Amino acid sequence: MTHQPSSPQAQDGRRPARDPWEDEAETEDFKPLTPEEAVQWRARQPDVSAWRVVRWQLILLALMTLAAMVFFEASPVGWSVFYGGLCIVLPTALMAYGLTSSAWSRWRGASRPKSAGSALAGVFFWEGVKILLALAMLWLAPRIVPDLSWLGLVVGLVVVLKAYWLAFWMGRSRREHVI
Repeated sequence: MTHQPSSPQAQDGRRPARDPWEDEAETEDFKPLTPEEAVQWRARQPDVSAWRVVRWQLILLALMTLAAMVFFEASPVGWSVFYGGLCIVLPTALMAYGLTSSAWSRWRGASRPKSAGSALAGVFFWEGVKILLALAMLWLAPRIVPDLSWLGLVVGLVVVLKAYWLAFWMGRSRREHVI
């Protein structure tokens, strides 16, 4: 095994061959931000609240359910669309509550306001709860919704999942108009 020198020049004065896996932009153009630049960068980034996502999910759930009920004349398809969206809205609302309003989040905010580790642990915990609740609701769907339409359930699920992008996009466009 040969030892590569850490300098950009090899021992014989020639430049070493470029590593094809090395990210050129990272090694040549990286410049850390100053504290003032970091504050300006944060100010330009959209602030997407978990509750804003839940609000958009509820709006999309209501619109899709109404459209399905009108188009399919209040058939099981409409109820399937509603339940599919509910499989996303309820777990997301529980996670938003857990991260922002629960006793754990209040304790973490009071005792460790700058602890990234506990915040990350909370996100992992509540994301796990959210996934388990969504899976349980999907498993219970045939028992809860009479004459379940799987296509309607998937449509409701997918449309309500798009609320994440909608909330992000709306937050970004609102921020761009302010700045």
